[in-house]
Amino acid sequence: MLINLLRKDTLRQKGVTFALLVFISLSACLVASGSTMIAELSRSLNALFAKADAPHFVQMHAGTIDEADFDDFASGNPLVKKKQIAEMLLVDGSNITIGSGAATEKTSVMDHYFVKQNRSFDLLLNLDNEPVRVSPGSIAVPVYYMQRKNLNVGDKVALAGASFRMDLTVSDFVRDVQMNPSIVHSKRFVVHEADLDTLAKNLGETEYLIEFQLTDPGKLSEFRQAYESSGLPGKGPNVDDRLFKMLHAITDGMVAAVIILVSLLLNIIALLCIRFTILAVVEEDYREIGVMKAIGIGQRDIKKMYLLKYVALAAFGCAIGYAASLFLKPLFTSNMMLYLGTAPGSFLPQLIPFVAAAVIFFIVVSFCRFILRKFDRISAVEALRSGNVGESRIHAAFLPLHRTKRVHVPLFLGIRDVLQRFKMYRLLLLIFCICSFMAIVPLHFLNTVQSPDFIKYMGIERSDLRIDMQQADIGAFHSIVDYIKNDPDIERFSPKVTSRFEVVREDGIRENMTVETGDFSMFPLEYVQGGPPLRDEEIALSYLNGKELGKQVGDRLRLVVHGQEKEAVVSGIYQDVTHGGRTAKAIWPFRPETALRCEISLDVKPHINVGAKTDEYAKAFYPARVTDLKGYLTQTFGGTIRQLKLFTMIAFAVALFVAILITSLFLRMILAKDETQIAIMRSIGFSFNHIRKQYLARTMLPLGIGIILGTVVANTLGERMASALMSFMGAARIEFAIDPVQAYLVCPLIFTLVVAIAALLSLLSIEKTSIARIIAS
Repeated sequence: MLINLLRKDTLRQKGVTFALLVFISLSACLVASGSTMIAELSRSLNALFAKADAPHFVQMHAGTIDEADFDDFASGNPLVKKKQIAEMLLVDGSNITIGSGAATEKTSVMDHYFVKQNRSFDLLLNLDNEPVRVSPGSIAVPVYYMQRKNLNVGDKVALAGASFRMDLTVSDFVRDVQMNPSIVHSKRFVVHEADLDTLAKNLGETEYLIEFQLTDPGKLSEFRQAYESSGLPGKGPNVDDRLFKMLHAITDGMVAAVIILVSLLLNIIALLCIRFTILAVVEEDYREIGVMKAIGIGQRDIKKMYLLKYVALAAFGCAIGYAASLFLKPLFTSNMMLYLGTAPGSFLPQLIPFVAAAVIFFIVVSFCRFILRKFDRISAVEALRSGNVGESRIHAAFLPLHRTKRVHVPLFLGIRDVLQRFKMYRLLLLIFCICSFMAIVPLHFLNTVQSPDFIKYMGIERSDLRIDMQQADIGAFHSIVDYIKNDPDIERFSPKVTSRFEVVREDGIRENMTVETGDFSMFPLEYVQGGPPLRDEEIALSYLNGKELGKQVGDRLRLVVHGQEKEAVVSGIYQDVTHGGRTAKAIWPFRPETALRCEISLDVKPHINVGAKTDEYAKAFYPARVTDLKGYLTQTFGGTIRQLKLFTMIAFAVALFVAILITSLFLRMILAKDETQIAIMRSIGFSFNHIRKQYLARTMLPLGIGIILGTVVANTLGERMASALMSFMGAARIEFAIDPVQAYLVCPLIFTLVVAIAALLSLLSIEKTSIARIIAS
């Protein structure tokens, strides 16, 4: 009997059933896809780190090195499991041409390191996640360049100097456990040992990676402190495997979070539709329910009958969504698989999306049970009356027609009906609001990442040009400053030096902190709290540094500066997603021996061409790296932007589809419910055209209000959600870069157009209704 009831009810409400099935399926599909991305990200990262035999602690060093001191330290420290010194040859981008293009990499923000395969650990892998091997005359190129330049095996990489040239053939592509992500501005190219020796004699400068694997990775902080106090080489940053994993996870983790957000919004729409449908069906079936109660069927059994349809619908929809997520998996994980590879086979890739889809199922079923709970406390008849979705709370004399003279009659009647039966139309309004939110938030987030203002979340001042010297050659740095000072094309500039200082925690433990020193008033950052350091006793901390140290504006911080302990007051907290989000800024004088790198921010005068000045400085300041702001962001977040563009288009298309489907189904339900009212309007002289205009007005009013509310919520709650997401990476207060033409003109116009067309097509179904039909009914 239950199966027969389910079949008849489904056939009676085919449109509504189909819509609910679509919403539940989409929600389950997206939440399963998002959870699949997160699961695959975790599995692939772990597999990559295991295959590469990743180091736990790495110290970069530019300068000479004494391997004997290094061996003595390693043999005397019980935490050291493995050790190695990896030699790298840094070649300037102006000497490198990648692919068929004639342009060199002189404007690249990347540091190009040429290396041979490591023997002990920190292995560089190919696309099969096996250690890459190259023969003389061949080169293995990072996957970053494979994607960015669309490289294939057989393409050429040319390295040329004043009287030297070497052409290498691309034989493979490299996955690098340390330098894979685009946000890491260093890339390792693998060449044969003989070719590396030839290159070292003609191009580049040698740097080192001093790498350790530990017997107990949980004691990383203890080992770091031991290394930094040992006096071993440290002219460069030191990093660890936790930072490697975080940098790998940034791009795909952000996209997965946005996908799950959209899936939850779709689930909210499905729940709203289910509530409306259940109340409408109960209202229609009140006589049948009364009969069932009269013949002795219990209220619990009646609720089960109503619940059965939605349990079956949720189960079928979630099954479809789960199956669809398996087919869509390559679309969402292609970028991740390119950079990380595929983890070994496991049941988890199927189990986790299944569990995610099951969560959607339980949410839907629990919500249905919650709606039907209200009938436990009152009689069946009273419950059915309270569930009357067409019940008006406003007196019929509200806004009488004879008092309006300026408003078109069909428009007036449509608006009047929305206000009288607002309880029913609020469903449409809420869904339009959610659809608008769903379309606008990914668009705002994409525009924010693409905007030049995104630089402020990287702890970098916004300027026309940026000059980086990864090797802190103080003599060359001063020469560049003098050159810029005498350049009449430059409007303003600010040189800065990054050095390493020790910070003394509350428990007395000392840890290294990289601090950028210079004048921060000329190109100010935007601070979450406070402002830039203006006095010698002040310091500004990045968001994650402040959070980990438990410091806020006005708190005191103990540091060791040039061998002497001093206290500094925290002047401000700023956002920074680079260098693991752990940086600081101060105006202390620096010492050349502790300097790690140098940077100069500068603005050219209004009439000066930025591109021409970039080329001039790239030649004049070689080997310093000169980049413009737009190029810096594109090269750093190019992969993230591509993925966000794809998903923004998908989210917008889904939002439009939902709006069209809901409009069509809602109008069909309203027309069926208002059949008698339509017949009366026909009998007193209203034309079909006037009636259609009324219902079009009833649709467009909730749409207009919904778009306005959705836009406001996207600009407020959406920003907070983006901030919560980015806070894990060091940006705790995201401000959307809003394109007013897109947000306030193009998107609303597209929604208005498609909803109006969907409404007009649905209203074509209005048939001639006679008074006789009213009487018959």
